[in-house]
Amino acid sequence: MKTKQTNQPFVDLAETLIPHLYEEKVFPTSLIDIVKDTDAFQGWRTVRTDSIDELANRVLSKGDSVTLDFGVHQVGYLTLSINNVHSNADAPLRLKLIFGEMPCEIGEDFDDYEGWLSRSWLQDETINIDVLPGTVTLPRRYTFRYLKIIVLATSQRYSVSFPEIYCKTVTSGDVSQVKPLPDGISNELKVMDRIGIKTLQDCMHTVFEDGPKRDRRLWIGDLRLQALVNYETFNSNDLVKRCLYLFGGMLLEDGQVGACLYEKPAPFVDDIYLYDYSLFFVATLYDYYEATKDRITLNELWPIAVEQLRIGLKRLDERGIVTDDDTWYCFLDWHDELNKQAGAQAVLIYCLKRGLALAEKLGEGEAHAFISSAIQQATDAAMTFLWDQDQGYFTSGPSSQISWASQIWMVLAEVMDAEQNGMLLDRLFDRPPAIAMSTPYLYHHLIEALLLSGRKEKALSEMRAYWGEMIKDGADTFWELYNPSDKKLSPYGSNLINSYCHAWSCTPTYFIRKYFVNENS
Repeated sequence: MKTKQTNQPFVDLAETLIPHLYEEKVFPTSLIDIVKDTDAFQGWRTVRTDSIDELANRVLSKGDSVTLDFGVHQVGYLTLSINNVHSNADAPLRLKLIFGEMPCEIGEDFDDYEGWLSRSWLQDETINIDVLPGTVTLPRRYTFRYLKIIVLATSQRYSVSFPEIYCKTVTSGDVSQVKPLPDGISNELKVMDRIGIKTLQDCMHTVFEDGPKRDRRLWIGDLRLQALVNYETFNSNDLVKRCLYLFGGMLLEDGQVGACLYEKPAPFVDDIYLYDYSLFFVATLYDYYEATKDRITLNELWPIAVEQLRIGLKRLDERGIVTDDDTWYCFLDWHDELNKQAGAQAVLIYCLKRGLALAEKLGEGEAHAFISSAIQQATDAAMTFLWDQDQGYFTSGPSSQISWASQIWMVLAEVMDAEQNGMLLDRLFDRPPAIAMSTPYLYHHLIEALLLSGRKEKALSEMRAYWGEMIKDGADTFWELYNPSDKKLSPYGSNLINSYCHAWSCTPTYFIRKYFVNENS
């Protein structure tokens, strides 16, 4: 592992901001089967088979199973109360437990998984219980709505029943802090808002996790969007502050902010460097200051923020364009064919402008002048070398690729004026590029770009067409990936490993509360 730069006082301060976790005991709501259905989302649907009251009366022997529906998405610790039936337990009880956020995770065999992320992310356990009757609490935190229990082994003398099963949920998101939406908001948007809040809540623990099933860690790209939703809902601003100090306190060897970090066994930053994510430290700090006016934090973290801008600018070539070669990676969206050059150029300009605003607030004249000059250079270069006047689009890379991501980020960077940006977005819908959007992460930025350009009704329409369709397909928390034309899409080789409660997808709540809360939508 590469040498890191650690500012221990920053890390120590972050550790003082570990939040309280709220707990709730949640019981399953019904007994179900998971059945194949080619018309259902990802080919599986649930069928209610009995009331949950019947669970305690079910007697299960070797080879039997039962599947429980907990009603909505849960994040927490499972407890099983188990009785032996017919005789004493003269041999250990062996159970297999399969947890699923979605029906596909219960319906499909994990042993057939061939994705490129580790099989260990798939949630199943085989446990042995030596003494019955008894109560077992699993030590690992699980993320699920559905639970399948398979009796692998008893003995010929006894069977088992389950008088009580529950999940002790955990979150640092205090729902009492979330204000209800006012009258006049449509039921459709109320449902979307509720699911967005639930998504964020289930990702809020001792940091803002990207997903409570996977990856269960702090990514700065997700943090930036989670923080925006938080300011409109939970107001857990110390949790944002904690995450900023963790990123600021553990830098990569050349001073970059890492893309993600871990908390256990002690806080440490991964050695992943993403060009856009490091720059987003600046934007996240800007948003935090706008929400809190916390001058002390701004003063302390400003040197790290401005250094990210300097590092980002080092990648510009002699034309003032981000160098596109094999020595870097920029995220923007999950799309194998997406060229990142133009999008990265726009992210750089976007973050430079937020850095400029912070420099002005701090009275940092030298930094203000340097950043202002850099904005002009990067903007002029984008218009000179990336803008194709004939096509009316920004191009990217050696093949002059045209993509949704490039146009969206150029709008957000305000490289052109509001009228031109609005026309560019209209053109996107009239003549959509072949390199489309894949994730709610990029869809968030589309909605933001539409709102910035005065296309409020179109923004609302696109929210309904995307997150609204996700709801129709069964989402009770919003997903990491959703492509209405390819509902098994996964960048990991299997939809089983996708995260079905993911931080970067929770932002409809932000848009509804910030832009639509006073309208009769």
